[in-house]
Amino acid sequence: MTAFRPKPSAWARARELAARTPETRNRYVDFLRAASILVVVCGHWLMAAPSVDGGAFSLSDMLHVAAWSQWLTWLFQVMPLFFVVGGYSNAASWEAARRSGSGYRAWLAARLQRLVQPIVPLLVVWTGMAVVAHRLGASPEMIRVGSQVALIPTWFLAVYVMVVVVAPAMHWLWQRYAMTSFWALVLGAVIVDAVGFAGGLPAARWANYAFVWLAVHQIGYLWYDGRLAGPARALPWALGGIAVLIFLVTVAGYPVSMISVPGEEVSNSRPPSVALLALGAWHAGLVLALERTARGWLARLRPWTATVLVNATIMTLYLWHATVMVLVVGLAFALGGTGLGTPPGTAAWWASRPLWLGFLLAILLVFVAVFGHFEARARGRASSPPAAWQSVIGAAALCFGIAALALGGIAGAGFLGVRVSVLVLTFAGAMLAAGVKAPWARSAR
Repeated sequence: MTAFRPKPSAWARARELAARTPETRNRYVDFLRAASILVVVCGHWLMAAPSVDGGAFSLSDMLHVAAWSQWLTWLFQVMPLFFVVGGYSNAASWEAARRSGSGYRAWLAARLQRLVQPIVPLLVVWTGMAVVAHRLGASPEMIRVGSQVALIPTWFLAVYVMVVVVAPAMHWLWQRYAMTSFWALVLGAVIVDAVGFAGGLPAARWANYAFVWLAVHQIGYLWYDGRLAGPARALPWALGGIAVLIFLVTVAGYPVSMISVPGEEVSNSRPPSVALLALGAWHAGLVLALERTARGWLARLRPWTATVLVNATIMTLYLWHATVMVLVVGLAFALGGTGLGTPPGTAAWWASRPLWLGFLLAILLVFVAVFGHFEARARGRASSPPAAWQSVIGAAALCFGIAALALGGIAGAGFLGVRVSVLVLTFAGAMLAAGVKAPWARSAR
């Protein structure tokens, strides 16, 4: 009779993986990825200011309630740093794929699989909740606002997935033109901002989703090539980035906040501006100046185990954190506004934030335990990757769909009460990008 063996804890599994990590791995890349996502999660939870006054519910934003808090976004808006880390990781994996003889098809399929599969459960759950809420009589506006807040984190995937699609081409440009490829993107971003702001064509600014994020991604290539190693090389980027950022905000009239503020027409993040690019350069220079010290610290087993543990479910943490907040706030309101009676921005409200963050984190960990296995399964390499064209088309459809959902929510007209066409496009794109064979491709075999 086989003796019962308890399943090892998540920490024990992470510790085992940490102990097997080769010495050649740059652990600081994984640490920055985990740290940046955790900062984003905490920032979103702190930025939200739900409250109940006299039985009326309102969902405010601290950036609007307390204008001084907009300066905090210079620290909490770390998505540019995530793209820098992505540039390093994509360069490393693409060069490894080329050395092993793998082509674009296999490389892209593996990268998309890790990004796309964790988002499918989130979309399924929210589609189901929206349909049920609609059939129970919930107002379309309530469904729209709730789903929009919950799905806002997916905007990042809409951008980053397309950056991954073109990463090998951008790497080729980097190898051929080096810093010229970076400055060309910066110039493009400056021109777009000039046309959008001074030229009176604000719609033109949407082009900076490409110029700004690809430029930040190129900084990751610079890092991978060793040209940001040490304070002497990294700190000039930090100084240059903060100098440009201060000039843009104080002289050129750019908004202080690096995140969109409700009610304000101009945003540095939607669409991204040159100010966000300067912020990325500043952050990259600061953290890379500390790389040598940090890598020595991460050589120790305990901090590296913690890093491995967080990275194991990093996408699940990110994708579900807003959903947890929406559900907790909704439940609190249903219970008579429990915990929502303190006016946002007051001393009592700020004093309650540690309890608020701790409670949300505890609930989020439950969601991670339930949905984290989807991310774990996505880390396996597909045995038969789809054609590159299928991955590209699927990625484009998925990105368009989740961008539409993040901007407008999931509520729609009709019997189901959801945006059926957008959801069909999104799920179809996810299936294609994640490697599900197209019917005509299967029949042709």
